[in-house]
Amino acid sequence: MTDYFEVHERDGAARLGELRLAESVSTPALADPFLDDPGSLWAAEQGVPEGDEAALTVLPHRSFPAGTRDEVRESFAVDHPDVEFPSAAVVDSRGAADLGADAYLLSDAQGFVGHGEAFRDAIVRAKAALPPDAALGLSGVATPRNVAVLAYAGVDLVDATLARTKGTQGRYLTADAAHFLEDLTELPCACPACAKPRGEFTRADCAEHNVNALRAELRRVRERIRSGRLRDYVEGQARHEGWLTATLREFDDQWGYLEERTPLMRDAEVTAASAETLDRVEIRRFADRVTSRYRNRFTDQPLVLVPCSATKPYSDSQSHRQFHDAVKWRGHTVSMTSPIGVVPQELETTYPAQHYDSVVTGDWSEDEIEFVAEVLRRYLERNDYSRVIAHVPEDGYREICERVERDPAVDLDFEYTCVDHPTTDESLGELNAALQGEPAYSKREREHNTVRALADYLLGDGAGDDLFGGDAGASADIRTTGRYPKLQVWGDDPDAGREGEPGEQLATMVPQYGTLSFTLDGARRWVESDAPTKRVEIDAFVPHGSVLAPGVVDADDRIRVGDEVVVEGPKAFAVGRAAMSGPEMAGSTRGVAVEVRHADEN
Repeated sequence: MTDYFEVHERDGAARLGELRLAESVSTPALADPFLDDPGSLWAAEQGVPEGDEAALTVLPHRSFPAGTRDEVRESFAVDHPDVEFPSAAVVDSRGAADLGADAYLLSDAQGFVGHGEAFRDAIVRAKAALPPDAALGLSGVATPRNVAVLAYAGVDLVDATLARTKGTQGRYLTADAAHFLEDLTELPCACPACAKPRGEFTRADCAEHNVNALRAELRRVRERIRSGRLRDYVEGQARHEGWLTATLREFDDQWGYLEERTPLMRDAEVTAASAETLDRVEIRRFADRVTSRYRNRFTDQPLVLVPCSATKPYSDSQSHRQFHDAVKWRGHTVSMTSPIGVVPQELETTYPAQHYDSVVTGDWSEDEIEFVAEVLRRYLERNDYSRVIAHVPEDGYREICERVERDPAVDLDFEYTCVDHPTTDESLGELNAALQGEPAYSKREREHNTVRALADYLLGDGAGDDLFGGDAGASADIRTTGRYPKLQVWGDDPDAGREGEPGEQLATMVPQYGTLSFTLDGARRWVESDAPTKRVEIDAFVPHGSVLAPGVVDADDRIRVGDEVVVEGPKAFAVGRAAMSGPEMAGSTRGVAVEVRHADEN
């Protein structure tokens, strides 16, 4: 049970936490000032230390280097005592287990840090075995250059041992390099240790500078986590050392580990500035859901493929208003873009479709073309269209369409309507002409299909029909009010008069993130439907404001931070938004699990 550590914010596997000592410490942090290690049991037998509320006390331990055989570790195992002060347990990545401590220090860190695959395997293995609300620490491995990647992987505590040692050896460390002190004509840092004239700067000063640089980098990392922008920073930092580049790629390949820990939505913009952006969880999750959950319901209209725009959401841009004037609701508009893939018009506000910015050069890389082509191919395999009209320019967009058109799995011919540029009068005239004779769909159909598509994306394949009915025409059992994108969803009251007043309100569309916010009536309909329900089971109490982790009995493993969830217990029924993932809710003893919006006492 963790008593002195609590996670407040999450950015993928990175956490902004609080170590509750006499003076609170924000993590990721440099542990040297508050870590109290009485020493290893290899040196001498010792009793349980007295402990101190001002320190994180390392309990008696025998640490094992990387590669130690299992029988050796088992022979020298140490019973972990129960204590009532902030404590840390020393374990190794292979034998890590829940010992009731507030923090866990991996003794074999120096054996795997520096090797991308080994580092990934050790962290993932240890995290799976340890409580989700305990701090993870690595000793003797942190530098200003690698600590951002360590935090990105899920490390909460480091020390300055390596940085200090390298300083005494004459290695001057910065966030992007390790210099030989003798090679520096002037010092690139302005910390107090570097204030001396270059000629008076000693190796002792170099060690002090290295610690200052590490401390400053941790501050930068914490700010990046607060703003939800650590990944952007790490993509740059990983370029400075080969093993860091390998580590980033290894963790991107470890889809389950990062996806479980990455929020469903956030305020931060996704900056597409490198090839690694295509492997981000937010990008891959969107592409996966669009091609496995979303279903086109505009079955009477052809598909109209158009390029994206710099303005988000796309429909607010001048170019897309011109496309709309030419299409006139006679086709289903889907935007093509890197790094997102394809964006159906109903999901244009859904994170990250309106929360990204990409580098625009006019040239597409092969990785971008291949990624978007694969997403478009999977999209067309899942959705039926009678025709495909590609209103796209000659650059990468056209190459993507032609590549997909040639794929034997896609039995559709593409009609190309862009003469020179998509927004010229001639091109728009060709688009209009290609849609002559096609029936237009109504505003009601567009709004109903939008909220159904959002339900599919958020809850699972088929959820939109299960929740809101499968026919946007006269037999639909919902009504929508408000102006897009601020739609309200109401149950259709069969006893309403000629005016067709709606019944109970079920949900509201949240335009900031392109999601749905359910009412209690909507949550009850959700539970009673066949849609996949993300449930949180709680103890016998009525939540007010939030549900804390100690009150959670169980939670759906599919829940992610930001998910809409139903909260049920012996005394209450509630609906709200998840502040933790499902596995974290079930395994934590501290922190807010669900931010409750509405609650009823049973």
